[in-house]
Amino acid sequence: MKKILNDFNELVMFKHSIFSLPFIFTAMVVAADGWFGWRLFFLGLLAALSARNFAMGFNRYLDRDIDAKNPRTASRPSVDGRISSQKQLLFVGINAIVFIVVAYFVNSLAFWLSFPILLVLGGYSFFKRFSPFAHVVLGLSLGLAPIAGVVAVEADIPLWSLLLSCGVIFWVAGFDLLYSLQDIEFDKKEGLHSIPSVYGVKCTLFISKLFHALTVLFWFFFVLAYGGSFFAYFAVLVAAVMLYSEHRIVQKDFDKIDKAFFTVNGYLGIVFFGLIVLDIWTK
Repeated sequence: MKKILNDFNELVMFKHSIFSLPFIFTAMVVAADGWFGWRLFFLGLLAALSARNFAMGFNRYLDRDIDAKNPRTASRPSVDGRISSQKQLLFVGINAIVFIVVAYFVNSLAFWLSFPILLVLGGYSFFKRFSPFAHVVLGLSLGLAPIAGVVAVEADIPLWSLLLSCGVIFWVAGFDLLYSLQDIEFDKKEGLHSIPSVYGVKCTLFISKLFHALTVLFWFFFVLAYGGSFFAYFAVLVAAVMLYSEHRIVQKDFDKIDKAFFTVNGYLGIVFFGLIVLDIWTK
């Protein structure tokens, strides 16, 4: 059992849920103007984890042929036989059902939105095969987290949640561009439509910077729209500094892309959430 869990953990990297969880809970805290209750906490946690497991599991299943050719991904459990195709599909199906059931217990709007959300989450896996906009689709996949959070609390989608979501979309798309620089030669060889393989390194770095500038701008307007105060604006400033440091790390040494991707972005979400919570509690 332990081996199976380890294999599935390696397949979808459960710890990378850190990218979406802070923003679904940020939206819930702002919507509730504080603590939103243990029931919604556990439902929100289950929804976020099952949605991400579905998206990652489906992506790994669909990309088996591509990953097998890439030295960086050839040892993934979806490729080397540790997890069969049938088990991958079962994993994807179970998580889709869990997500829909959890949404049903949240409220009716969440339930009906769960179906198009799953379509968007699965869509990313197809986009990279024909469009360089796959990075933005990945951003949209995680950008749905704040929308899901506010729907859970308010059964509505206010303007501030859309602004928070847009910031997440460009944040994720921006750091995915940097991460995809690792596979630029492979993508060219296989005809995959990533922005680095189509437009080159220099253009990719510029677009990533542009996306992250938009991230900071949208998060600033998010704070403005929900009526945040000092700590919320400080959260935006800290996010801007961390994103700047991420680009500095990558530009100095491409071998440190993993450090920029996992470390900086992982902490960014946690710090942003913590400062928004502090802002809500001290208002």
